[in-house]
Amino acid sequence: MSNNAKSPLKVALHAMDERSVRTMVMYLKGPCQGAAVVVDKASAEVDIFDGDSVNAKQLLAERLAKPTVKQVIVLSLQNVYLDNVVSVKKPVKSEDMLGALAEAKARFEQAKKNSPTIADNEASVDDIPEEKPVLKSYTINTDEQNKTSKHQTAMQLNEAAFGTYIGNVQGVDVNDPAQFAKATYVPKDYFQGYIQSAINTCQDKNETLQLHSGWRQLVLLPQSHEIWLDAEDKELRAFASLKLDHAPSKKMSLSPFHSELSTLTKSPEKFHSMDAFVWKLACWTSKGRYPDSIDVDHPVYLKHWPNFSRLLITPHAMRIAALLVQEPRTLGDVAVVLNIKPQYVFVFVSAAHAMGLVAQARRESDELVQPPDLNPIKKQGLLGRIISKLRGNKA
Repeated sequence: MSNNAKSPLKVALHAMDERSVRTMVMYLKGPCQGAAVVVDKASAEVDIFDGDSVNAKQLLAERLAKPTVKQVIVLSLQNVYLDNVVSVKKPVKSEDMLGALAEAKARFEQAKKNSPTIADNEASVDDIPEEKPVLKSYTINTDEQNKTSKHQTAMQLNEAAFGTYIGNVQGVDVNDPAQFAKATYVPKDYFQGYIQSAINTCQDKNETLQLHSGWRQLVLLPQSHEIWLDAEDKELRAFASLKLDHAPSKKMSLSPFHSELSTLTKSPEKFHSMDAFVWKLACWTSKGRYPDSIDVDHPVYLKHWPNFSRLLITPHAMRIAALLVQEPRTLGDVAVVLNIKPQYVFVFVSAAHAMGLVAQARRESDELVQPPDLNPIKKQGLLGRIISKLRGNKA
């Protein structure tokens, strides 16, 4: 029996007509494999809203105005950017829904730990006195709109777009298990390494710094946790893939930023969240490879759920996260269990590792028992047979 079947997430449905409710009940039982079960409002751990219904904004605003540890998932044809809300794009894909449920469950458990009083006393959000709702719009109509857009999801890639947008490495087949040892890269050899080092330095000093790279102007603002870069994403994507010259004359350097910050705010579209910037930079540097500091034959684990609402989402990212947040696994095992190409696992792990979310499982408890085998989504393919054969040869 799966873990989901043992303890499915309890969800309540809102802003849905009778037909939509029936459809969602069957969807959670079928394609979502019982990961969640529909219950009454008082028993729910998560509230799911149809964000496109006529009264959705009103109901959602009322719900978000009430203090509760319960989490919120919104299904919508549009991107929904609201604090403490997990958004799923319609038409809903099972992998996206499973990822959203896993994220909501993780947030719910964390919220119970952080707010035990609310969790213990909460019978139902409907029992809390009504407050005048502050309606929130799905779009941002302020002078900061261009700046804020940089802090939102950059793109959600499908498999067809991955190769074109992320790129590939010549001479190495990252999807061939026999070449896994070659499918690595050294972040310090690329712009990614300099950026990560610069971020650590500016945060330690808590000082606004400018990175001198011989390329484009880049300013790090630790107080707001932002990066200002005078370049378009397509230019950064191209620069990210270049190996840099480590000769002393080409060394990058940091210096205090002495200009007025107002000179930067004149171009608000050039601001990036540090986390989102590092994440996508690692994706573009990786090109489907994994960092050399990771042992591909040793399990890795995800420390906590990434904030996908602000990140570039690569193929199967939510499914990979849902698996690695449960227990440590090798990168090859993740690919086999999910029946996906290893490059999708490698690029996700590269991005999460750059943000400090992924670590190698070196704890004794991780070595004590082997994670339970999970049946692949489909019949084991060529990749699975090759890995099984390689394991047999090692034995």
